Amino acid sequence: MKLFLIRHGETVDNVAQVYAGIRDSALTNHGILQANRLGKHLACTGLAFTQIFSSDLQRAFKTAEAIRLAQPSAETCTAVIQLSSLQEQDFGFYEGKPFYARPRGSNKTGKEAHQDQHKKDIGFKDVESKESMAVRANDFLDHYLLPMLRTEIPTDEHVVAVVSHGILLSTLWRCLRERFAARTVAVAPGSQVSSTGVMLDYLGGWSNTGYLELEIRKAERPLAGTSEPSQPVPTSFAASSKPVQEIQRPSSTSINSSDSTTKERSLPERSAPTPTQLDILYGWHMTIKTINGKDHLKGLKRTGGGVGSSQFEEGQKKIESFFKKQKAG
Repeated sequence: MKLFLIRHGETVDNVAQVYAGIRDSALTNHGILQANRLGKHLACTGLAFTQIFSSDLQRAFKTAEAIRLAQPSAETCTAVIQLSSLQEQDFGFYEGKPFYARPRGSNKTGKEAHQDQHKKDIGFKDVESKESMAVRANDFLDHYLLPMLRTEIPTDEHVVAVVSHGILLSTLWRCLRERFAARTVAVAPGSQVSSTGVMLDYLGGWSNTGYLELEIRKAERPLAGTSEPSQPVPTSFAASSKPVQEIQRPSSTSINSSDSTTKERSLPERSAPTPTQLDILYGWHMTIKTINGKDHLKGLKRTGGGVGSSQFEEGQKKIESFFKKQKAG
């Protein structure tokens, strides 16, 4: 399996520097250009995606749609599956509020100081916990991604994109990393990151439309100590063994007029997670090919006059073609 974990394009709230977790912030014009660049870049490498997943927030879905539409056979390419489990961390009370600077003479972050001031306010809602995010990430792994490795389809034929958000992607990566036995995750020799060294659990941040490229394969001869143990594996915050209900709904936020149908799995209301046993991929190996890939952004400049940072509006002329006509005149 070739797997790409991708962050969405730039949003209005990114530019405004306000917290946008579950808040449905729109892509900017520059963000749309980033997404289109990414789609063309991936298509030019010969990648034919067999499945594309995204958060059901518009910034992730529209980025995913740009990838789908850039595929050589976009008309027949499978529809993007939108999942609420891939939403960004819920910032609670801080949704839509500006980033707070660290107070002088204090060890607390600006957000911690602000929390101390407002946690007793009426309607205060705290930030979603790391454990709750891990439940959502493991739900996705157990009910969508990992079952692909156990089908009769050869694993090397699976090419999967997951378009989500920076903090959730970091959580998803760590949860995926936990599914592999010791010494079965490595950085590809000759890759742009192999010479610098990386901490496997913390690969750094994702730029807008930056991607983590992974390859997952079954080992012909498992390494010593990587086979399934006789004792139960350690527990972690995992998803329920029962998949949650699926519903069908038409796409309402498409980049163009195509009426592709998407699926959304509606998660139950978030509550305290329960530690359960993880499904470990014994006999499987994972190779990191690219960290925060952004070659597709080389040479991309923000449109001046505030246009690039403005919200992208459906139905408007393509920005590039608009300015080409202006110059021609």
